[in-house]
Amino acid sequence: MSHRICIMGRELQVRSSAAPETVSEVESFVNAKLAEVSAAVQGGDTQVVAILALMNIAEAYLAAVRERDSLTSQDEATVRRLLGRIEQNLS
Repeated sequence: MSHRICIMGRELQVRSSAAPETVSEVESFVNAKLAEVSAAVQGGDTQVVAILALMNIAEAYLAAVRERDSLTSQDEATVRRLLGRIEQNLS
């Protein structure tokens, strides 16, 4: 499905299988990150702003992936421990 979005004042036509609400949410998130970085960068070079915003988003994404992986490992350990208890009680 084709969607019309506006990033940094530039209108773009993008294709996505996501719902329009999701595309709008992503558009708003990206624009918010760009505005946040733009306010902190002297000179307003759009390329520098875009690169720094991408770095911030990538850092947050990688932290979320690490946290998810850690929780998954903890969940697996908990399940193994509970299965061990069940097996002990059944024996």
